Amino acid sequence: MPTTVHDLLELAMRHRASDVILKAGSPPAFRIDGRIRISNGSALTPTQIYEFCQEIIFAAGRDLLLSLGSQDLRLIEEHSTALTNRLQEGEELDLDFTVPDLMRVRANLFQQRHTYGASLRLITLRACSFEELNLPSGLRDFTKLPRGLVLVTGPTGSGKSTTLSAMLQNVNETREANIVTIEDPVEYVFQDQKSVIHQREVGQDTKSFASALRSVLRQTPDVIMIGEMRDADTISVALNAAEMGHLVLSSLHTTSAPAAIDRILHAFPPHVQPFVRAQLAGVLGGIISQKLVPHISGTGRVPAVEVLSNSPTVRKVIEDGASGDLYSVMRDSHHFGMNTMNEALESLYSRGLISYEHALEYAGNLTELKQMLRRT
Repeated sequence: MPTTVHDLLELAMRHRASDVILKAGSPPAFRIDGRIRISNGSALTPTQIYEFCQEIIFAAGRDLLLSLGSQDLRLIEEHSTALTNRLQEGEELDLDFTVPDLMRVRANLFQQRHTYGASLRLITLRACSFEELNLPSGLRDFTKLPRGLVLVTGPTGSGKSTTLSAMLQNVNETREANIVTIEDPVEYVFQDQKSVIHQREVGQDTKSFASALRSVLRQTPDVIMIGEMRDADTISVALNAAEMGHLVLSSLHTTSAPAAIDRILHAFPPHVQPFVRAQLAGVLGGIISQKLVPHISGTGRVPAVEVLSNSPTVRKVIEDGASGDLYSVMRDSHHFGMNTMNEALESLYSRGLISYEHALEYAGNLTELKQMLRRT
């Protein structure tokens, strides 16, 4: 049984885990390929959980002070004590830290049934490329746009942040740009290459999304990455920024590209929606909707990616408020680089990357996909 957080994270990495879940009375659990696997170790005691939380708090405080140029151990201890007090008073803590040469970790610490619990997300030290992530090469076209709004959508755990990081890294490698990210928290840390990248974390570098978004347009950005479009205010600023000539990248929790259009419109009161619809039709660059499907080998997952780009037909459909027609437009617009989720699944199945059963499990339209796979 691992006795330190570092040992626990090394074990998780050997198991290819994306998350570690700690609960008193149960062995550590790992999320592997999207599924929870309870380890074979002994159950963690409340004391062990508390000690793990203390290690995480200390590591996060150390990283924060080092980023400020301080190595004063007394300040780290004072910061850790303050966070521990907040945790003991029932406050949840969102923290992040780096394990050198291994990974970054995003941690959430909380209380449950009078003991402590923790959920750790493991993040690679560098952003991966499109090839490493098995993403369609056509997604590069979105990073070349001089302006517009590009969204990555999908359910929780579908790799939206990872895809956004790959897009940002592609911009970083290929364009001379000023990039500003607003994240809660910062996940992938970038090193400047051709671009200059400012990464602002809500709660650390800025008071709120709203505060950061109000000032971002005065920071002469070429590319703006908003971690998630959570509300009407965030969406409005993103649309205005794209309209003013910036490339805006962000994410949404929706299950398909057409659903993202409806989600944006429904964030606003009915009397405002016609204006938002016209604005969105004018600035939309594209929508990438993805799901992670188990590989046929039983190890790992592959992305099934639906792509909507803003062709003249798509623009007209959005302006007319006929988002229900977008599915057929995507299906018939391969020359614009578009495809539906079913077409992505059919391609993965025909290439022998996913099973028939998993293709159907992740289908956008089950009846249609059955017919498509029957032909395949």
